[in-house]
Amino acid sequence: MANDVDVQVRNAGSETWFEVTMTDAWVWDVYRPARFVKKVRVITFKDVNVEEISKSDLEVPS
Repeated sequence: MANDVDVQVRNAGSETWFEVTMTDAWVWDVYRPARFVKKVRVITFKDVNVEEISKSDLEVPS
């Protein structure tokens, strides 16, 4: 779920992947203590997801 979603289809040769940018999103991740993030970008290719979140949403353990 998100307030805004932008999906871009990317190609390089025979490879295709998707770049999804979401704002005010609910993101499920077993290791994330907070499920709501202000902005997240997910790149999906060959059954692998790479997620980038803004630094303000990161909490470094002490």
